[in-house]
Amino acid sequence: MMTFRITLLSGLFTLSVLSAACSSAQTPPKAPPAPDAVVGMTNTLRFEPDTVRVPVGGTVEWRNTSLLVHTVTGDPARATLEGSARLPEGAEPFDSGNLEPEAVFRHTFTVPGVYGYFCIPHEGAKMKGVVIVSPKQ
Repeated sequence: MMTFRITLLSGLFTLSVLSAACSSAQTPPKAPPAPDAVVGMTNTLRFEPDTVRVPVGGTVEWRNTSLLVHTVTGDPARATLEGSARLPEGAEPFDSGNLEPEAVFRHTFTVPGVYGYFCIPHEGAKMKGVVIVSPKQ
């Protein structure tokens, strides 16, 4: 970016060009690491695959590949049907919020155990999934 400064000194104009320091070797932003598992959300109201396994510290990525809005909700307090969501002891609930078509949500699992999650708008259609988090060995 260039900035020009004009100064009037005793009827004479001086023109200064101030140049902001620009680095031509800017580092591009780093891409996030690849997820440990990828789950699609479909028009047929399913998570595919419906069960994935990751290690502690592993990340699951959900991709809304459908034309519908979905959620990824691992929060028993938000479920209206028994068994839609479950968390291992000590694990925090998670929720993607509404995911429009082509949207992506990632969650990293730090507590080992079995996580049950569901899609809020399609809970009645039993759109549910499971993440099994293995302890580090």
